[in-house]
Amino acid sequence: MAVTPKDVDYIAALAHLKFGEAEKAAMVTDMNNILSYMEKLNELNTDQVDPLTAITDAENVLRPDEPKTMLQNEDALSNAPSKIGPFFRVPKVIDQL
Repeated sequence: MAVTPKDVDYIAALAHLKFGEAEKAAMVTDMNNILSYMEKLNELNTDQVDPLTAITDAENVLRPDEPKTMLQNEDALSNAPSKIGPFFRVPKVIDQL
């Protein structure tokens, strides 16, 4: 499977990116190089290799899941710099399209 300029256009549209013609040509070359390297990895014999879910033997240490009393709304809002009724008031961070 080879990457084409049409594929790069499609991926760029999904990622909301824009490339010039020179950048697009470089992306096609780079993506095809990555795919050819992946094909080379597929040639490896991995029959005797056990599947891994992580690269180390470290285990996650989690606390027991125990129910606790909920934080009351008034306590949660007691140090809020700005509030509207029972809600935190925060600055708008997302513009509408």
